[in-house]
Amino acid sequence: MSDSIKNIAIFGATGMTGSVTVPQAVSAGYNVTVLVRDPARLPADHKASRVLVGDVLNKEDVKKAMEGQDAVIIVLGTRNDLGPTTMMSEGTRNILEVMKTRGIRKVIGCMSSFLLWDRAKVPPRMLAVTEDHDRMHNVLKESGLDYVAVLPPHIADNHPLTEKYSATENTLKGRVISKYDLGHFFVKCLSTSEWDAKTVGVSGEYS
Repeated sequence: MSDSIKNIAIFGATGMTGSVTVPQAVSAGYNVTVLVRDPARLPADHKASRVLVGDVLNKEDVKKAMEGQDAVIIVLGTRNDLGPTTMMSEGTRNILEVMKTRGIRKVIGCMSSFLLWDRAKVPPRMLAVTEDHDRMHNVLKESGLDYVAVLPPHIADNHPLTEKYSATENTLKGRVISKYDLGHFFVKCLSTSEWDAKTVGVSGEYS
């Protein structure tokens, strides 16, 4: 655990990756606050120390979630809705604006490795979500904060935590990462400046 970072907010804690990131952060010694629209979607054993009900698109809700925080992990997603959206970029914009007013520097944001692809090669059904990930990426890069932009490939529900994934700047070595390894990388970034102000591809090897 970082000496200067003890309290963190996780946005997107009810999603596939967010729900396994919360207990990993708690196990690493962090006090975790989550902002969720539907607390019933949280796992019964989520271990977050504060659960606030609200919406990342409501800045007042974001302000409440950010009280007393030292860092942020953003794992926003649209579940199975692949239609046009600005939720991820606008939610991130709200979070970063509150961070700046509170003097919070560290933010880890999850998007998609499609941002590393030639846009013409992105599957058409993924284009709308990828376009909002692109907007989110730009918001992070232009923030002046200590951001880490994490771009995973396919996130697997059925592969374990190995802690043996690769992380490479602006490139991707593999085609898959387990949700547990992805969450592990988010938490790892809280205690190192190695990836600050960088865009990182993460992938693992699973038998």
